[in-house]
Amino acid sequence: MFALRRAANPFRSQRYGLGAARTCYTKSDNLSDASGNEQHGTTSSCHKQVVPGFFVLAPKNFLHSQSYHRNCFSTRGLCSQVGAKSSDADENLEDGFSELDSRTSPTVEGTTVGPENDEEVVSSSELSDDGAEEDFVEDQNEIALPDVETDTVADEDLKRRKAEPLNLFNVIQAAPFQQVSTALDKFVKEENSISRPVISSVMLNLRKRRMYGMALQLSKWLETNKQLIFEERDYASHLDLIAKVRGLVVAEQYIESIPKSFRGEIIYRTLLANCVSNDNVNKAEAVFRKMRELDFPVTPFACNQLILMYKKLNKKKIADVLLLMEKDDVKPSRHTYKLLIDTKGQTNDITGMEELVETMKSEGFELDDFIRPTLVKHYICAGMNEKGEEIMKEMEGEDLNDTRGACKTLLHLYADLGKAEDVERIWKVCESNLRIGECLAAVGAWGKVGRVEKAEEVFELMIKTWKKPPAKCYTTLLDVFAKHKLLAKGKDLAKRMANDGYRIDPLAWDSLVKLFVEAGEVEKADSVLQKAIQQDHRVRPMFNSFMVIMEQYSKRGDIHNTEKIFHQLRQSGYVRKIRQYQCLLQAYVNAKAPAYGFRDRMKSDSVFPNKSVAGQLTQIDTFKKTVISDLLD
Repeated sequence: MFALRRAANPFRSQRYGLGAARTCYTKSDNLSDASGNEQHGTTSSCHKQVVPGFFVLAPKNFLHSQSYHRNCFSTRGLCSQVGAKSSDADENLEDGFSELDSRTSPTVEGTTVGPENDEEVVSSSELSDDGAEEDFVEDQNEIALPDVETDTVADEDLKRRKAEPLNLFNVIQAAPFQQVSTALDKFVKEENSISRPVISSVMLNLRKRRMYGMALQLSKWLETNKQLIFEERDYASHLDLIAKVRGLVVAEQYIESIPKSFRGEIIYRTLLANCVSNDNVNKAEAVFRKMRELDFPVTPFACNQLILMYKKLNKKKIADVLLLMEKDDVKPSRHTYKLLIDTKGQTNDITGMEELVETMKSEGFELDDFIRPTLVKHYICAGMNEKGEEIMKEMEGEDLNDTRGACKTLLHLYADLGKAEDVERIWKVCESNLRIGECLAAVGAWGKVGRVEKAEEVFELMIKTWKKPPAKCYTTLLDVFAKHKLLAKGKDLAKRMANDGYRIDPLAWDSLVKLFVEAGEVEKADSVLQKAIQQDHRVRPMFNSFMVIMEQYSKRGDIHNTEKIFHQLRQSGYVRKIRQYQCLLQAYVNAKAPAYGFRDRMKSDSVFPNKSVAGQLTQIDTFKKTVISDLLD
C-alpha cells in the first residue's frame, strides 16, 4: 500500500524525499471544538514512522470520537495495514449515495416545515422522465422487500400482481399534492391490497422520478395508518425522504422518534449521506462523530462519504480520512479508489493518478467502465489525448456489439475529443438496435461536435420509435440549441414539447433559461424563471437555473437583481451553497459598492469563507466610507 500512501494525498508538495515523522496520538473523549480549540484532559504517546516526504497541513479538528491524531510533524500517509472490516454489502451499496448528479439539490435547512406547506420545499429534481435510464435509486434506503416469486404463479395471477404497483402509482401520481393520503384511503377502501412488494415497486418508481414529496407522503401514510410494520430500512427510507423534502434539521428530529432498537448504523449513515449531498460539513462531521460514539464500525461507505464531501470542499482533509481508515483497518473499496483517482485528476496530478491506478490493481481491483471514463476525462483535460484514446479502445474491445454497454459513454468521450467520425462509427452500432440512453447520448454528442442537424435527426428517430419517449429527449435537444444560440429553434421545440402533452418540469425550465441566457436575453430568462416559480409549487426550479441568471446580473454589477435571485434561492430552500455567496459578492465588487454586514449574513447561514470569498470580502471592504473619504467626496 506504499503507493496509495504516496499517491492518495491530493496536495503533495514539490519537496520530495524520505523522512521520519514523529506523530502524537492523543486519546480523548472529545474533539477539538468548532473553532479549533483543543479539549483538555488528554493523554498522549508518540512514535516514529517512515513516510514519503510530502507535507500536508494538519487540520484544526479531526473526525475521531474515541481518539484523534495531532501531528507534531505535519506528514500524512496511508500505510498498507488495511483489514477486512468492509463487507460485500457495503461495496454493493457504494453508488447509492455516491456523487449526486448536478440536478440533485439541497433542501431547506434550519426550518421546520409543517404538513400544510410541505410542497413548497419539494426537491427541485422531482422530475417525471418516464424511462430515463440515467436515473439512480438509493438502494440502501429502499424498503427492503423480497422479490415476488413468479415462476409458479398462473398467468392471470401474474398479470394481476404486475398491475397492482402500477395502479397504486397512478393513484399517487394523479392525486393533488395535499390529498395523497385521502387518495390512498380511498384506494384501500375499494378493497385494493397493499403488500410489501407493491409498496417496494411504487417507492422505487417514485424515487427514480425524483418525486420525493409524493414518496414521503406515501411513507408517512404507511406509518400513520399501520399499513406496514416498519423495520430499520423502512425508517431509514422515511428519514432519507424527510431530509430531501423538509431538510436536515427535521430529519434529525425524526430520528428521536424512531424506536431505539431500530436506530442502527443505516439510520445514521442515511443522515450522513444527506449531509454530504447538502455540502454541510459541520453536520456531516457531527453525524460521523455520533456514529463513533455509538460504537458503530467505521465502514468504507461512511469514509467514502467524507472523501466525497472533502473532494468538493476541502481536499486537504482527505488525508485525515485516509489516516482514519488506516487506524481502524478499513480496507479501501473500489469506490474509494474512484474518488481518489478523480481528486488527483482534478488537481492535474496525472502521475499521482496513475500511481493510484497501479495501487488499486495491486489490491485486486480491475479498471471498470466507471473508472475508465474518469481517467479519460482527466487525460483529455491534461492534453494527453493519446493515453485517453488507448483507454477508450480498451472500452470498445474487439467488437462493439460485445461491449454495447460502453457505447453511451464512448459517444460522450469521442465528442469531448471533437472526433465526429468516431461518434458516427459508434452511433452506427447503436442505430441497429435503438436504446433511449444511447440516443440521448448521441443527441448530446452531435451537439458537442457542432453537427446540430444530426442531433435533430436522432431526436426525430426517437419520436418515431417510441410512442411517448421521455421528456429528456426534448430537454437534451434544447440544451444543444442553447449551446449553439439557436433561439428560434429552441422556442419551437419548447412549444412542440407542450403540444405533445409533456409537463414543463424543472429540467425543461433549466434548458429554457440557458437558451435565453446563451442568446443574450437575460431578462427573458429571468421572466421564464419567475413563471416557473409560480407555475407549480410542488416542485422548484433547479439550482443551476437560478445561478446562470444570477451570474449574468453579477457580471453587470446589478446588485438589485442579483440580490433578488439570491433571495429567491433562499426562499426555494437553496442555502449553504458558497457559490451563491461568491456570485453575490462579485456583484458588489463589480459595482464597486460596499456590502455592509455580509460576513454576518454568511455566519448566520453557517457558511464560512474560502480563500476566494475571503479575497472578495477584502475587496468590498475597500469601498466602505470612512470619515476622511466622506469629507473628500
